[in-house]
Amino acid sequence: MTARRVVAFGGGHGLSASLRALRHCAPELDLDITAVVTVGDDGGSSGRLRAERGGLPPGDLRQALVALAGDHPATRRSAGLFQHRFAAVPVGVPGSGATGPGPAAGVDPDRDGAAPRGTDAAQRGTDAAHRGTDAAQRGTDAAQRGTDTAPRGTGAALRGTDGASAGTDGLTGHAVGNLVLCGLMELLGDPVAALEHAGAMLGAVGRVLPMSRQPVGIEARVRGADPAAPDEVRTVSGQHQVAVTTGRVESLRLTPSAPPACAEAIEAIRAADWLIFGPGSWYTSVLPHLLVPQLADAIVSTSARRLVTLNLAAEKETLGLSVADHLAALHWYLPELKVDLVLADAKAVGDPEPVERAAESLGARLVLAPVAVVDGTPRHDPAALGAALVPVLGADR
Repeated sequence: MTARRVVAFGGGHGLSASLRALRHCAPELDLDITAVVTVGDDGGSSGRLRAERGGLPPGDLRQALVALAGDHPATRRSAGLFQHRFAAVPVGVPGSGATGPGPAAGVDPDRDGAAPRGTDAAQRGTDAAHRGTDAAQRGTDAAQRGTDTAPRGTGAALRGTDGASAGTDGLTGHAVGNLVLCGLMELLGDPVAALEHAGAMLGAVGRVLPMSRQPVGIEARVRGADPAAPDEVRTVSGQHQVAVTTGRVESLRLTPSAPPACAEAIEAIRAADWLIFGPGSWYTSVLPHLLVPQLADAIVSTSARRLVTLNLAAEKETLGLSVADHLAALHWYLPELKVDLVLADAKAVGDPEPVERAAESLGARLVLAPVAVVDGTPRHDPAALGAALVPVLGADR
Protein backbone atom coordinates (compact mmCIF):
# COMPACT_ATOMS: atom_id res chain seq x y z
CA MET A 1 0.00 0.00 0.00
CA THR A 2 1.28 3.45 -0.89
CA ALA A 3 2.06 5.59 2.11
CA ARG A 4 -0.44 8.34 2.85
CA ARG A 5 1.33 11.66 3.18
CA VAL A 6 -0.08 13.77 6.01
CA VAL A 7 0.88 17.34 6.87
CA ALA A 8 -0.21 18.60 10.30
CA PHE A 9 -0.16 22.33 11.11
CA GLY A 10 0.04 23.98 14.52
CA GLY A 11 2.26 24.57 17.52
CA GLY A 12 2.54 23.72 21.19
CA HIS A 13 0.39 21.08 22.86
CA GLY A 14 -2.31 21.08 20.19
CA LEU A 15 0.06 19.99 17.44
CA SER A 16 1.72 17.55 19.83
CA ALA A 17 -1.69 15.93 20.48
CA SER A 18 -2.30 15.62 16.76
CA LEU A 19 1.12 14.12 16.09
CA ARG A 20 0.80 11.58 18.90
CA ALA A 21 -2.57 10.56 17.51
CA LEU A 22 -1.08 10.15 14.06
CA ARG A 23 1.65 8.02 15.62
CA HIS A 24 -1.04 5.68 16.93
CA CYS A 25 -2.58 5.12 13.52
CA ALA A 26 0.61 5.32 11.45
CA PRO A 27 1.34 1.56 11.47
CA GLU A 28 -2.16 0.66 10.28
CA LEU A 29 -2.28 3.30 7.57
CA ASP A 30 1.42 3.57 6.65
CA LEU A 31 1.50 7.31 7.20
CA ASP A 32 4.28 9.65 6.10
CA ILE A 33 3.98 12.46 8.68
CA THR A 34 5.20 16.05 8.34
CA ALA A 35 4.62 18.69 11.00
CA VAL A 36 4.64 22.37 9.98
CA VAL A 37 5.19 24.47 13.09
CA THR A 38 4.50 28.12 13.93
CA VAL A 39 7.54 30.29 14.67
CA GLY A 40 5.99 33.17 16.61
CA ASP A 41 6.77 32.09 20.17
CA ASP A 42 8.16 34.93 22.28
CA GLY A 43 7.74 33.58 25.81
CA GLY A 44 9.76 31.60 28.31
CA SER A 45 12.92 29.79 27.28
CA SER A 46 12.11 30.21 23.59
CA GLY A 47 11.55 33.92 24.01
CA ARG A 48 14.82 34.35 25.87
CA LEU A 49 16.80 32.51 23.20
CA ARG A 50 15.05 34.41 20.45
CA ALA A 51 15.74 37.77 22.11
CA GLU A 52 19.32 37.01 23.08
CA ARG A 53 20.61 35.01 20.12
CA GLY A 54 18.11 35.54 17.30
CA GLY A 55 16.89 32.74 15.07
CA LEU A 56 13.75 30.66 15.37
CA PRO A 57 12.15 30.08 18.77
CA PRO A 58 12.82 26.38 19.40
CA GLY A 59 10.13 25.36 21.92
CA ASP A 60 7.27 24.41 19.59
CA LEU A 61 9.70 22.72 17.21
CA ARG A 62 11.07 20.70 20.14
CA GLN A 63 7.60 19.66 21.21
CA ALA A 64 6.80 18.36 17.73
CA LEU A 65 10.07 16.41 17.55
CA VAL A 66 9.44 14.80 20.93
CA ALA A 67 5.90 13.84 19.89
CA LEU A 68 7.35 11.99 16.90
CA ALA A 69 10.27 10.42 18.80
CA GLY A 70 10.82 6.70 18.27
CA ASP A 71 9.99 4.01 20.80
CA HIS A 72 13.45 2.54 21.32
CA PRO A 73 14.55 2.99 24.96
CA ALA A 74 17.56 5.06 23.87
CA THR A 75 15.45 7.45 21.79
CA ARG A 76 12.87 7.70 24.57
CA ARG A 77 15.67 8.66 26.93
CA SER A 78 16.84 11.26 24.43
CA ALA A 79 13.28 12.58 24.22
CA GLY A 80 13.25 12.84 28.00
CA LEU A 81 16.52 14.77 27.84
CA PHE A 82 15.06 17.18 25.29
CA GLN A 83 12.15 17.85 27.66
CA HIS A 84 14.30 18.26 30.76
CA ARG A 85 14.14 21.81 32.04
CA PHE A 86 16.87 23.22 34.25
CA ALA A 87 15.66 24.09 37.73
CA ALA A 88 16.81 27.14 39.64
CA VAL A 89 20.17 26.53 41.30
CA PRO A 90 21.40 29.26 43.67
CA VAL A 91 24.66 30.74 42.43
CA GLY A 92 27.63 30.51 44.77
CA VAL A 93 26.14 27.94 47.17
CA PRO A 94 28.70 25.19 47.90
CA GLY A 95 27.60 21.86 46.54
CA SER A 96 24.97 23.31 44.24
CA GLY A 97 25.25 22.23 40.65
CA ALA A 98 23.59 20.89 37.57
CA THR A 99 22.52 17.72 39.34
CA GLY A 100 19.65 19.39 41.15
CA PRO A 101 16.06 18.29 40.85
CA GLY A 102 13.92 18.83 37.77
CA PRO A 103 11.43 21.65 37.42
CA ALA A 104 8.90 22.09 40.16
CA ALA A 105 5.67 20.35 39.26
CA GLY A 106 3.19 22.71 37.67
CA VAL A 107 5.80 25.28 36.56
CA ASP A 108 6.96 25.55 32.98
CA PRO A 109 8.03 28.97 31.73
CA ASP A 110 8.00 28.04 28.04
CA ARG A 111 5.00 28.39 25.75
CA ASP A 112 4.96 24.72 24.90
CA GLY A 113 4.25 23.88 28.53
CA ALA A 114 2.18 26.94 29.17
CA ALA A 115 -1.08 27.52 30.94
CA PRO A 116 -3.57 25.12 29.38
CA ARG A 117 -5.30 26.94 26.52
CA GLY A 118 -8.24 24.76 25.51
CA THR A 119 -6.93 21.65 23.87
CA ASP A 120 -3.37 22.90 23.99
CA ALA A 121 -3.56 21.46 27.52
CA ALA A 122 -3.95 18.08 25.87
CA GLN A 123 -0.27 17.26 26.16
CA ARG A 124 0.70 18.56 29.60
CA GLY A 125 2.68 15.39 30.02
CA THR A 126 4.11 12.84 27.64
CA ASP A 127 1.70 10.31 26.12
CA ALA A 128 0.88 7.76 28.81
CA ALA A 129 2.08 4.93 26.62
CA HIS A 130 5.47 6.55 26.35
CA ARG A 131 5.58 7.46 30.03
CA GLY A 132 5.36 3.77 30.78
CA THR A 133 8.45 3.00 28.70
CA ASP A 134 10.95 5.42 30.09
CA ALA A 135 11.20 6.58 33.69
CA ALA A 136 13.36 9.49 32.66
CA GLN A 137 10.58 10.78 30.45
CA ARG A 138 8.14 10.63 33.36
CA GLY A 139 10.40 12.71 35.51
CA THR A 140 11.37 15.34 32.98
CA ASP A 141 7.87 15.98 31.73
CA ALA A 142 6.46 16.59 35.20
CA ALA A 143 6.50 20.32 34.70
CA GLN A 144 4.13 20.04 31.75
CA ARG A 145 1.35 18.49 33.78
CA GLY A 146 0.55 21.74 35.53
CA THR A 147 -0.33 25.28 34.72
CA ASP A 148 2.41 27.65 33.70
CA THR A 149 2.73 30.04 36.60
CA ALA A 150 5.97 31.70 35.55
CA PRO A 151 5.74 35.15 34.00
CA ARG A 152 6.42 35.10 30.30
CA GLY A 153 7.46 37.94 28.09
CA THR A 154 10.44 38.87 25.95
CA GLY A 155 13.93 40.23 26.40
CA ALA A 156 15.24 41.63 29.64
CA ALA A 157 11.87 41.77 31.35
CA LEU A 158 11.54 38.02 31.03
CA ARG A 159 15.13 37.35 31.98
CA GLY A 160 14.55 39.20 35.21
CA THR A 161 11.39 37.31 36.16
CA ASP A 162 11.78 33.70 35.10
CA GLY A 163 14.56 32.77 37.48
CA ALA A 164 17.38 33.15 34.98
CA SER A 165 18.82 36.01 37.02
CA ALA A 166 18.43 37.32 40.55
CA GLY A 167 20.94 34.90 42.06
CA THR A 168 20.50 31.90 39.79
CA ASP A 169 22.47 30.66 36.82
CA GLY A 170 21.61 31.42 33.19
CA LEU A 171 20.39 27.88 32.46
CA THR A 172 17.42 28.17 34.77
CA GLY A 173 14.16 27.62 32.91
CA HIS A 174 15.73 26.43 29.66
CA ALA A 175 14.72 23.08 28.20
CA VAL A 176 17.72 21.04 27.07
CA GLY A 177 16.12 20.47 23.67
CA ASN A 178 15.75 24.20 23.15
CA LEU A 179 19.47 24.66 23.69
CA VAL A 180 20.29 21.72 21.43
CA LEU A 181 18.13 23.09 18.62
CA CYS A 182 19.55 26.58 19.08
CA GLY A 183 23.07 25.13 18.90
CA LEU A 184 22.29 23.02 15.84
CA MET A 185 20.76 25.97 14.02
CA GLU A 186 23.88 28.04 14.70
CA LEU A 187 26.22 25.16 13.82
CA LEU A 188 24.50 24.13 10.58
CA GLY A 189 23.28 27.55 9.56
CA ASP A 190 19.86 26.26 8.51
CA PRO A 191 16.86 25.41 10.72
CA VAL A 192 15.63 22.63 8.42
CA ALA A 193 19.01 20.89 8.51
CA ALA A 194 19.06 21.35 12.29
CA LEU A 195 15.60 19.79 12.65
CA GLU A 196 16.56 16.86 10.44
CA HIS A 197 19.63 16.22 12.58
CA ALA A 198 17.63 16.49 15.81
CA GLY A 199 14.98 14.19 14.35
CA ALA A 200 17.68 11.58 13.68
CA MET A 201 18.86 11.94 17.29
CA LEU A 202 15.33 11.15 18.48
CA GLY A 203 14.54 8.46 15.93
CA ALA A 204 11.60 10.59 14.81
CA VAL A 205 9.00 8.77 12.73
CA GLY A 206 8.17 11.90 10.77
CA ARG A 207 9.56 15.25 9.74
CA VAL A 208 9.33 18.61 11.52
CA LEU A 209 9.52 21.84 9.53
CA PRO A 210 9.10 25.51 10.47
CA MET A 211 6.41 27.45 8.61
CA SER A 212 9.14 30.02 7.82
CA ARG A 213 12.88 30.10 8.20
CA GLN A 214 12.55 33.46 9.94
CA PRO A 215 10.71 34.17 13.19
CA VAL A 216 7.49 36.13 13.04
CA GLY A 217 5.61 38.40 15.37
CA ILE A 218 1.92 38.05 16.13
CA GLU A 219 -0.29 41.08 16.66
CA ALA A 220 -3.99 41.31 17.35
CA ARG A 221 -6.56 44.07 17.53
CA VAL A 222 -8.33 43.32 20.79
CA ARG A 223 -11.52 44.84 22.15
CA GLY A 224 -11.56 45.13 25.93
CA ALA A 225 -7.91 44.19 26.46
CA ASP A 226 -8.08 46.66 29.34
CA PRO A 227 -10.99 45.61 31.60
CA ALA A 228 -11.38 49.25 32.61
CA ALA A 229 -12.14 50.14 28.97
CA PRO A 230 -14.27 47.25 27.67
CA ASP A 231 -15.19 48.98 24.39
CA GLU A 232 -11.72 50.21 23.52
CA VAL A 233 -9.85 48.42 20.73
CA ARG A 234 -6.09 48.33 21.03
CA THR A 235 -3.19 46.44 19.45
CA VAL A 236 -1.76 43.60 21.52
CA SER A 237 1.71 42.52 20.39
CA GLY A 238 3.46 39.22 20.94
CA GLN A 239 2.22 35.66 20.82
CA HIS A 240 2.12 35.30 24.58
CA GLN A 241 0.20 38.52 25.12
CA VAL A 242 -2.34 37.54 22.48
CA ALA A 243 -2.69 34.09 24.03
CA VAL A 244 -3.50 35.43 27.49
CA THR A 245 -5.55 38.48 26.57
CA THR A 246 -8.83 38.79 28.42
CA GLY A 247 -10.38 40.83 25.61
CA ARG A 248 -11.96 39.71 22.37
CA VAL A 249 -9.62 39.32 19.40
CA GLU A 250 -11.12 41.14 16.42
CA SER A 251 -8.31 40.72 13.92
CA LEU A 252 -4.95 39.02 13.67
CA ARG A 253 -1.81 39.73 11.65
CA LEU A 254 1.81 38.69 11.35
CA THR A 255 4.88 40.89 11.34
CA PRO A 256 6.28 40.91 8.76
CA SER A 257 2.97 40.55 6.95
CA ALA A 258 4.38 38.25 4.26
CA PRO A 259 7.19 36.16 5.73
CA PRO A 260 8.81 33.77 3.25
CA ALA A 261 7.39 30.28 3.65
CA CYS A 262 9.72 27.35 4.25
CA ALA A 263 10.25 25.84 0.77
CA GLU A 264 10.25 22.29 2.15
CA ALA A 265 6.88 22.93 3.79
CA ILE A 266 5.47 24.11 0.44
CA GLU A 267 6.75 20.93 -1.20
CA ALA A 268 5.21 18.76 1.53
CA ILE A 269 1.82 20.48 1.14
CA ARG A 270 1.82 20.02 -2.63
CA ALA A 271 2.66 16.31 -2.29
CA ALA A 272 0.25 15.62 0.61
CA ASP A 273 -2.81 13.40 0.66
CA TRP A 274 -4.18 15.07 3.81
CA LEU A 275 -3.72 18.42 5.53
CA ILE A 276 -4.71 18.56 9.23
CA PHE A 277 -5.44 21.80 11.12
CA GLY A 278 -5.93 21.81 14.88
CA PRO A 279 -6.45 21.14 17.64
CA GLY A 280 -4.66 24.05 19.25
CA SER A 281 -4.74 27.69 20.16
CA TRP A 282 -6.72 29.10 17.26
CA TYR A 283 -5.17 32.56 17.03
CA THR A 284 -1.60 31.71 17.96
CA SER A 285 -1.11 28.17 16.64
CA VAL A 286 -3.62 27.42 13.87
CA LEU A 287 -4.51 30.64 12.05
CA PRO A 288 -0.91 31.95 11.64
CA HIS A 289 -0.31 29.35 8.92
CA LEU A 290 -3.14 30.84 6.87
CA LEU A 291 -1.54 34.30 7.13
CA VAL A 292 1.68 33.31 5.34
CA PRO A 293 0.79 34.07 1.70
CA GLN A 294 2.90 31.32 0.11
CA LEU A 295 1.63 28.73 2.58
CA ALA A 296 -1.96 29.86 2.05
CA ASP A 297 -1.58 29.57 -1.73
CA ALA A 298 -0.22 26.04 -1.40
CA ILE A 299 -2.95 25.05 1.06
CA VAL A 300 -5.80 26.13 -1.23
CA SER A 301 -4.23 24.87 -4.47
CA THR A 302 -3.11 21.39 -3.40
CA SER A 303 -5.15 18.35 -4.34
CA ALA A 304 -4.89 17.08 -0.75
CA ARG A 305 -7.99 16.64 1.37
CA ARG A 306 -8.30 18.85 4.44
CA LEU A 307 -9.32 17.95 7.97
CA VAL A 308 -9.99 20.30 10.89
CA THR A 309 -9.83 18.90 14.43
CA LEU A 310 -11.76 21.11 16.86
CA ASN A 311 -10.79 21.98 20.41
CA LEU A 312 -12.42 20.49 23.48
CA ALA A 313 -12.84 23.69 25.49
CA ALA A 314 -12.63 27.46 25.32
CA GLU A 315 -9.28 29.18 25.70
CA LYS A 316 -8.40 32.65 26.94
CA GLU A 317 -7.62 33.93 23.47
CA THR A 318 -10.91 32.66 22.02
CA LEU A 319 -13.27 33.38 24.90
CA GLY A 320 -16.62 34.36 23.46
CA LEU A 321 -16.15 32.31 20.29
CA SER A 322 -18.52 29.40 19.83
CA VAL A 323 -17.36 26.12 18.33
CA ALA A 324 -18.95 27.18 15.05
CA ASP A 325 -17.13 30.53 15.26
CA HIS A 326 -13.80 28.69 15.20
CA LEU A 327 -14.70 27.33 11.77
CA ALA A 328 -15.93 30.72 10.62
CA ALA A 329 -12.55 32.18 11.55
CA LEU A 330 -10.85 29.84 9.08
CA HIS A 331 -13.01 31.27 6.31
CA TRP A 332 -12.46 34.83 7.52
CA TYR A 333 -8.68 34.59 7.25
CA LEU A 334 -8.57 32.38 4.14
CA PRO A 335 -11.86 32.70 2.21
CA GLU A 336 -10.69 30.29 -0.52
CA LEU A 337 -10.15 27.48 1.98
CA LYS A 338 -12.28 24.40 1.44
CA VAL A 339 -12.41 21.64 4.04
CA ASP A 340 -13.47 18.01 3.59
CA LEU A 341 -14.03 16.89 7.18
CA VAL A 342 -14.39 18.46 10.61
CA LEU A 343 -13.63 16.12 13.54
CA ALA A 344 -15.02 16.98 16.96
CA ASP A 345 -15.92 15.42 20.28
CA ALA A 346 -19.68 15.16 20.71
CA LYS A 347 -19.64 16.28 24.34
CA ALA A 348 -17.53 19.33 23.52
CA VAL A 349 -19.77 20.31 20.60
CA GLY A 350 -23.08 20.15 22.45
CA ASP A 351 -25.79 21.02 19.94
CA PRO A 352 -24.27 19.83 16.65
CA GLU A 353 -26.58 21.77 14.34
CA PRO A 354 -24.69 25.13 14.27
CA VAL A 355 -21.38 23.30 13.95
CA GLU A 356 -22.76 21.22 11.07
CA ARG A 357 -23.86 24.41 9.31
CA ALA A 358 -20.47 26.02 9.86
CA ALA A 359 -18.74 22.88 8.53
CA GLU A 360 -21.01 22.83 5.48
CA SER A 361 -20.13 26.47 4.76
CA LEU A 362 -16.53 25.27 4.31
CA GLY A 363 -17.68 22.34 2.18
CA ALA A 364 -17.07 19.87 5.00
CA ARG A 365 -18.89 17.06 6.75
CA LEU A 366 -18.92 16.96 10.57
CA VAL A 367 -17.65 13.74 12.18
CA LEU A 368 -18.29 13.24 15.90
CA ALA A 369 -16.16 10.84 17.93
CA PRO A 370 -15.14 10.42 21.59
CA VAL A 371 -11.58 11.79 21.49
CA ALA A 372 -11.16 13.25 24.99
CA VAL A 373 -9.44 11.61 27.95
CA VAL A 374 -11.86 9.80 30.23
CA ASP A 375 -11.13 11.87 33.35
CA GLY A 376 -13.24 14.74 32.06
CA THR A 377 -10.43 17.23 31.58
CA PRO A 378 -10.29 19.00 28.19
CA ARG A 379 -7.41 16.95 26.80
CA HIS A 380 -7.32 14.88 23.67
CA ASP A 381 -6.47 11.24 24.25
CA PRO A 382 -3.87 10.28 21.61
CA ALA A 383 -5.13 6.70 21.30
CA ALA A 384 -8.79 7.76 21.01
CA LEU A 385 -7.98 10.54 18.56
CA GLY A 386 -5.84 8.14 16.56
CA ALA A 387 -8.68 5.60 16.47
CA ALA A 388 -11.03 8.28 15.17
CA LEU A 389 -8.54 9.28 12.49
CA VAL A 390 -8.02 5.76 11.08
CA PRO A 391 -11.33 5.50 9.16
CA VAL A 392 -11.07 9.15 8.11
CA LEU A 393 -7.52 9.12 6.76
CA GLY A 394 -7.86 5.59 5.46
CA ALA A 395 -10.96 6.26 3.34
CA ASP A 396 -10.54 6.41 -0.42
CA ARG A 397 -11.80 9.42 -2.29
